[in-house]
Amino acid sequence: MYAVIRTGGKQYRVAKNDVIKIERLPGEAGQTVEFDQVLMVGGEQPIVGTPLVEGAKVVGTLLEQTRGPKIIVFKKKRRKNYRRRTGHRQDISVVRITEIARPDAA
Repeated sequence: MYAVIRTGGKQYRVAKNDVIKIERLPGEAGQTVEFDQVLMVGGEQPIVGTPLVEGAKVVGTLLEQTRGPKIIVFKKKRRKNYRRRTGHRQDISVVRITEIARPDAA
């Protein structure tokens, strides 16, 4: 069974025991996180939400809080001697999916 969840402005297709890297969530390593914005629950009889599936939730365990790779942002205007170089590292959370709960009425 799998589910499509929405978090951090992005959508993720997850199954049990998947490890995903998502936008930073509040909490410490080892805590349980719950995703209630479930767009679809798949399996033998898939349930598609309009836009969310009522009563469905995905539960995961927060493995670590880390940062992504460095991205270089370089701005330049030709013939103007204008150059700016900055970097960025996105804060991410690593989550292992432990449970996908279908709604009771399914």
